[in-house]
Amino acid sequence: MIRILVLIDSTTEFSRRFLNGLISYAHNNGSWMFYRLPSYFKKLYGEMGIIDRIKEWEINGVIAQWEYQEIKFLEKLNIPVFLQNYEEDAGWFSKIAGDYTEVGTMAANFFAKKRFENFAYYGNKNFLWSKGRAEGYRRQVEKLGGNYYYFESEYLTNSQWSQHHIQLDEWLISLPKPVAVFTCDDYFALQVAEMCKINEIDIPNELSLLGVDNDELICNLTYPSISSIVTDDENVGYTTGKLLHEAILKKDPTPFNIIKKPIRIEARQSTEKYNIKNDYISHVIRHIEENITSDLSIDDLTTIVPLGRRNMEKKFKEEMGTTLYQFILEKKVDYFSEKLITTDKSILDIAIEAGFNDVRNAYRVFKRFTGYTPMNFRKKYSE
Repeated sequence: MIRILVLIDSTTEFSRRFLNGLISYAHNNGSWMFYRLPSYFKKLYGEMGIIDRIKEWEINGVIAQWEYQEIKFLEKLNIPVFLQNYEEDAGWFSKIAGDYTEVGTMAANFFAKKRFENFAYYGNKNFLWSKGRAEGYRRQVEKLGGNYYYFESEYLTNSQWSQHHIQLDEWLISLPKPVAVFTCDDYFALQVAEMCKINEIDIPNELSLLGVDNDELICNLTYPSISSIVTDDENVGYTTGKLLHEAILKKDPTPFNIIKKPIRIEARQSTEKYNIKNDYISHVIRHIEENITSDLSIDDLTTIVPLGRRNMEKKFKEEMGTTLYQFILEKKVDYFSEKLITTDKSILDIAIEAGFNDVRNAYRVFKRFTGYTPMNFRKKYSE
């Protein structure tokens, strides 16, 4: 029997997906039993109270959040300990952390493709992962030549209006419009959405909004619904279970790191707008996105706007910085990628569904845009 003490808050979307992955591994690999302690247990019984309970339950491994603060006392247990988002360089614990800068980079590139010039970040001042996402976002924005704006606050509650609420309110009003706002997580994105309603800031026409974690309840709790970066939380949970199992069987608590990667962006209404001025090109883009599974041709697109082919291609390149043909291919690859990860459909069926007439060409195009074959892409992000 494998006995694991889980000291993770299960109320967040990340934690639930992570625990689903962990439990999935446990169900597939023998007998596991999970134990929990309430967050106030340490205050009532101290560090020795936790250690005594771990020994009493004959715990084989611990998974904890760094928010438990002083957790170095767990080192004396001589069992594998995994920490989520621990701030310090804890050489005696294994760490589960995100590639925070890559998340920020993905957000900046996403907005850049929508032709934004003003980029803003709203973060949580108390967390390392928030600062890491801000840094990745800022660096990429600077590479892209964009204008960067930053604001951070503590966790704001809805029960009490504070000075931070006022400052956030003033910051959002002061941002040059249109602006692409990336927030440290979905809850902070919801705060921005609520403030925008109060101040009559139009999402997505004046402010495009993107969060992280893809918490579907939060993202769909407001209108327009909020787009969000999806990370491989469940896969990380499964991998944690596998590595923890190996460490227990080998009786080897040697620490190692597990990195949570961003996978894709779940696009919703809050990022529908492209920052372009030509209404005809905007109409063409909407038509492409709404009909991406069709066999789209450039000649067909000339029938929906009063522009000849050459003129349309020229104006499209001026507005979007890429050719119309490349844009269509990229959107098809985006569709292809999402279906590979989120469905069990065969690769052949997805390629056909994405509107590719030549399947072999679809595979070549996919690899050119992603660096992976469809099979390797699915294996990497769906295990």
